[in-house]
Amino acid sequence: MDTSSDTLRSALPLRHAQKVTFAEPVALALGGALPAVTVAYETYGTLNAARDNAVLICHAISGDSHVARHDAGDEPGWWERVVGPGRAIDTERWFVICPNVLGGCRGTTGPNHLDPRSGRAYGAEFPAVTVADMVAVQRRLIAHLDIAQLRAVVGGSLGGHQAMTWAVAHPAQVRGCAVLASSPRLTSQAIAFDVVGRNAILRDPAYAGGQYYGGDGPAVGLALARMLAHVTYLSREAMTAKFDAARLAPREIASAFEQKFSVGAYLAHQGHKFVERFDANSYVTLSMAMDLFDLGATPAALRAALAPSRCRWLVVSFGSDWLFPAEQSRQVVDALLAADRPVTYCNVDASGGHDAFLLDEKLEVYGGLLARFLASLDGPGATPSAGAPARAPAPTSIFHDQRLDSARVLELIPAGASVLDVGCGGGELLARLRGRGHARLAGVELDEAAVLACAARGLDVVQYDLEDGLPPFRDGQFDVVLLSQTLQSVVHTERIVDEIVRVGRSVIVSFPNFAYRSLRRMLAEEGRSPKADGPYSFEWYNTPNRRFPSIADFAEFCRAKGLRQHRAIYLDSETRRWIGPNEDPNRNADVAIVVLSR
Repeated sequence: MDTSSDTLRSALPLRHAQKVTFAEPVALALGGALPAVTVAYETYGTLNAARDNAVLICHAISGDSHVARHDAGDEPGWWERVVGPGRAIDTERWFVICPNVLGGCRGTTGPNHLDPRSGRAYGAEFPAVTVADMVAVQRRLIAHLDIAQLRAVVGGSLGGHQAMTWAVAHPAQVRGCAVLASSPRLTSQAIAFDVVGRNAILRDPAYAGGQYYGGDGPAVGLALARMLAHVTYLSREAMTAKFDAARLAPREIASAFEQKFSVGAYLAHQGHKFVERFDANSYVTLSMAMDLFDLGATPAALRAALAPSRCRWLVVSFGSDWLFPAEQSRQVVDALLAADRPVTYCNVDASGGHDAFLLDEKLEVYGGLLARFLASLDGPGATPSAGAPARAPAPTSIFHDQRLDSARVLELIPAGASVLDVGCGGGELLARLRGRGHARLAGVELDEAAVLACAARGLDVVQYDLEDGLPPFRDGQFDVVLLSQTLQSVVHTERIVDEIVRVGRSVIVSFPNFAYRSLRRMLAEEGRSPKADGPYSFEWYNTPNRRFPSIADFAEFCRAKGLRQHRAIYLDSETRRWIGPNEDPNRNADVAIVVLSR
């Protein structure tokens, strides 16, 4: 397991941090006000003449303004892997702004700042703040920088909460919202870990009622809170890989914490390092703000909360993240889809747990998605940054992207129709539809690399398993739903067909005909599993085909389901000839395209 970029941080001064003080009082969402606010922030790159290339990065609970190095002599930043020249968030292209959050301890007003009314540090008397308060202060900074609209707001974990708040509370100021490893609200389990961490701090005898400044402070309590939190950032797989081989050979460090096991020494090291650079009162303040964040407990409430947004969305979760599980990201995506908001979603298959968005593992996927998303906000055909090389999609259907029926399928889609392509592969059909001027296009795809390929084309595609149906989509939400060469590979055929005719006012289904003449001969005369060039080129032991429908079978299925076949056309790909209805298509065509509705 590689090391999180956040754990490489030091307590050295932030040499490139800038500060601005806003003298006007800040009213807080939970009541009370701060008489003035100072914001510490760092910028990277150059704001262009149009002032439209600004990307705001929001940090997680342990982060600060130092997101990346400014030069070779600088200290590492907390997202060093992602931000920089030629990287996923390319500072040669974008003007990157990263402020320390309200309530933080690295320059922005927080508990360790002087309260002008008392002349001493706020300490535990610092008022409770919310994510909305953090965003309100960030808005002052953006106005100070004379930026009317942000190209994108990007954040992971608590940073994702801030990004979502920007998108829904200030929709006119955000073109894109990228949310990684985050959630619409914390689970009760996640809150429980924070409760224990806060109690470790508050019950440390050195806490001194929160006014420990000038003394040692609650170092033990804060270290324990960080140690506990760090366990939640890792997955079981990551901890096994990192510690099992030498579990009884811990690294030697100076610490009073238990070090019998290697994992204990690691956690002790993380706890001590954190105490060097972080304020205990800030940890209490920020963890409480994260625990209070809540966009909605039900699908209806979440849909209503996200509906004001007008930007494009990128949502990324990580399969091994149990602190902010993928199902919570899908709740956000489902609400956006139901509200007909453009969104790309990928659940990255990474083993690093919640820390995965800070690791090298799968950087080419989550970093590639970020790079392509930022570039696509320019519109169709935008070029990703140099730091995100394109990857060819893995085949997810037996036709891959070289579909002989593509041109005919396009002819069947009315001009300007809204289209959902289910099992869209690398997005070839959707890209061609966009080239024709279709404004509302979306895709559903399971393969991770194919989702990345769609993102490279600037398409909105969500990574969902079609076997689960299409529950996020409303009845009749699209003029046309495409199911292209996927019918034969699915398990729950009836459910999937029911779903596509529910979501689409019209449905186009294309599928290979397993009653094709050459396949019949192989089975009947040679006694072998059918195999041929093109869509049938798999061996019996590696074929993705679970079903072997014929044209006659599908026609009978439609009659049984009460589906209307408006049009059916047939292709013989061997001769590249379209087969008429009187030419026995069930024998002489290997591909069928059928237009259906309920």
